[in-house]
Amino acid sequence: MNAPGDRTLVDVLRLGELGFAPAATLLARYGLGLEPVADGEPIPGSFWGDDEAGIIGHTVYARADTPVHSLLHEAGHLLVLPAEKRAQVHTDATDSIDEEDATCYLQIVLGDALPGVGSARIMADMDAWGYSFRLGSARAWFEEDAENARAWLIDRGLLHADGQLANPPVL
Repeated sequence: MNAPGDRTLVDVLRLGELGFAPAATLLARYGLGLEPVADGEPIPGSFWGDDEAGIIGHTVYARADTPVHSLLHEAGHLLVLPAEKRAQVHTDATDSIDEEDATCYLQIVLGDALPGVGSARIMADMDAWGYSFRLGSARAWFEEDAENARAWLIDRGLLHADGQLANPPVL
């Protein structure tokens, strides 16, 4: 993912439009918490700063202006980690390309678990935000070039072989 510039005007779905409750419910299914941050306050554990979600331990931090794709990405970082590593995370979850790819794939799939969001919206928002994939778009990567990420998630019990989220999730 590319480092953000001023993206306050980028048209992506923001957490305030979705509401905190659906996102908190989804994260709770995976043993994660969602901690709301007041408007204008710095987001704890945010790698990029600005309105990007942050992670510390088992908690994702976000404001109403945080993009939903960012919240799902940071939650995905926590989900792909073994429990013993997850507890130690503060801001930067990984330097592993495999884990980053799995996180991007998982954030797309998690979009389908949020009412009224869906994977298509998450992929469009990822493109609008500036994620870069060698095939040119999140959708092209997801559909044509992400078999390693998908296999990684299946091997770790986060996805079923049909690509659906494992339920209950393996933590």
